Amino acid sequence: MSSMPLKPTDASSPEDYIAQIDEPRRAEIEALDQIIREEAPELEAHLRSGMLGYGSFRYRYASGREGEAAVIALASQKRHISLYVGVTDRSGYFAERLPRASIGKSCVRFQRLSQLDEPTVRELLRESARRFADDPNFAIVG
Repeated sequence: MSSMPLKPTDASSPEDYIAQIDEPRRAEIEALDQIIREEAPELEAHLRSGMLGYGSFRYRYASGREGEAAVIALASQKRHISLYVGVTDRSGYFAERLPRASIGKSCVRFQRLSQLDEPTVRELLRESARRFADDPNFAIVG
């Protein structure tokens, strides 16, 4: 019996990250990677914090703490796939259109891509990429 397809911890590139994931999860991540690259081609793929990242931005909290994060990120977790996006002010809108996913403030969690409405996922990705392109200060919190 194969172990659960956890996210790779020693990947050196986005391609290596995907290659290290066990099937059937690998096919899901490959498909999502392709969709992200189609809908946000201006965001360069890279590894960040043990997951696939696309594009990057600097954030700053009111406390002064700063850092860098991916505009869009994708991770294979133990029990689900996580798609991190920056359209937090519309999470209710997308939750209604993705009822089989668990949607948090900036994360869409699901087990299989087939559980999601692909046109809605594409819209979510386009909107996230556009939001950061239009307003680099969008991620200043607080």
